[in-house]
Amino acid sequence: MTILIVDDESKIRSLITKYAVFEGYAVAEAENGMQAVEMCREHTYDLIIMDVMMPELDGFSAVREIRKTSSVPVIMLSARGEEYDRIHGFELGIDDYVVKPFSPRELMMRVSAVLKRSGAGEEKVSDDIITLGDLTVDFTARRVTVAGKELDLSPKEYELLFYMVRNRGIALTREKLISEVWGYDFFGDDRTLDTHIKLLRRELGPCADKITTLRGVGYRFEKE
Repeated sequence: MTILIVDDESKIRSLITKYAVFEGYAVAEAENGMQAVEMCREHTYDLIIMDVMMPELDGFSAVREIRKTSSVPVIMLSARGEEYDRIHGFELGIDDYVVKPFSPRELMMRVSAVLKRSGAGEEKVSDDIITLGDLTVDFTARRVTVAGKELDLSPKEYELLFYMVRNRGIALTREKLISEVWGYDFFGDDRTLDTHIKLLRRELGPCADKITTLRGVGYRFEKE
């Protein structure tokens, strides 16, 4: 598998490359967003690690361009951990958001998790359709509609919603959701999950109240 590492700091690229190669990945490097976009037009990568703040073209803009032609998994790196930046990244369809300074070993765990989860959704769904009021979830067609209007969710939002709907009525801890949807044992903070829940509620609109927050525990998707 080949990873594209995009960062304007050569020391960070070298550090990530060292750990990625040790884990058995092939590595390509780009020093800015513009170069990354051009490389993605000419080559296919299994995953991209993308810094946010870069000259020429920032990471968010680069992902937006890459997403026009590719659904390659993306892990975003940023020195900024504000919720706005996380939400913006997830709206663009990134798969994970890591705040600098970061642990290279943890980053490699996240890389492994994202690669394992890539495309897993279609393989695990069964041939059924569930309707809960105005919400209809078609697992096989990977379609979600609210009051007849189809939603355009990110890959991770689909996986999160599908898992919660399949386990509706059950109290799901943050650790369980992270483990099942992201594919790695919970470590670090839980803002990634909470941000996706916030985005998912916004997409669900009038059906947003089907996701209940269980303070100090996690979330529950209501049966009715």
